[in-house]
Amino acid sequence: MDKAPLTEHLYELRNRIVVSLVAVSITFGFCFSYSENIFSILTLPLHNTINFSLHNPFISFVPTEKELSLVFLAPAEALWMHLKIALISACIISSPIIFHQVWKFIAPGLKPKEKKFAIPFIFVTTNLFLIGALFCFLIVLPFAVNFLMTYKTENIKPMLSAEKYIDFCLKFILAFGAVFELPVLQVFLTRMGILTTDFLAKNRKYAVLLAFVAAALLTPTPDAFNQSLMAVPIVILYEAGIWASRIINRKKKEEI
Repeated sequence: MDKAPLTEHLYELRNRIVVSLVAVSITFGFCFSYSENIFSILTLPLHNTINFSLHNPFISFVPTEKELSLVFLAPAEALWMHLKIALISACIISSPIIFHQVWKFIAPGLKPKEKKFAIPFIFVTTNLFLIGALFCFLIVLPFAVNFLMTYKTENIKPMLSAEKYIDFCLKFILAFGAVFELPVLQVFLTRMGILTTDFLAKNRKYAVLLAFVAAALLTPTPDAFNQSLMAVPIVILYEAGIWASRIINRKKKEEI
């Protein structure tokens, strides 16, 4: 098969970006009209601690003892906060379309047998991203907020900026959503022959080290506790990626 010229690849990339931007723009209008509701959901970790139980409800939010209220410090801060909430929410809701456009961009370089993985790719990437975001919201954020708001604050009163709090939450959520895509990246690299499962398994100790380095860079807090909340899932996902790569590559060898 003849290789397509660079200009054709750039044209195709432009089309995929335009489609993704249109999807995000349409969803943005919807999310902006409900930004206040989304804001209320994002403040749950601030006003509540999470409680796990073996009985229904298995997960519940328990109100905290301290009354905390958010303030805005500039005239346009509230508006920009709602715009950010709507934009990030639109990107998350539009993620199936975005991942579909990613697949359509890389599909021409794949073999006919590999193109049948389009639906599994979109399903897995979307769900991993959503699981990562949900894991962050339900597990990490309540612990992180509670830890930071109670760490040596006996003699000082917190006064949180609404925009800074929302930035803190959205960065955490996006970081975890992106990190949970690690198994997909590993499968892709091993499938393309760039890496091997033996190489990934052999360098496991370096992956653990890099997981903690990545957590230190991606988490918006410097404390080791919250960094561990990200690093441990990265290590687990790394192992899951090795396991998935072995299964898929074994099937590929059987087909050959």
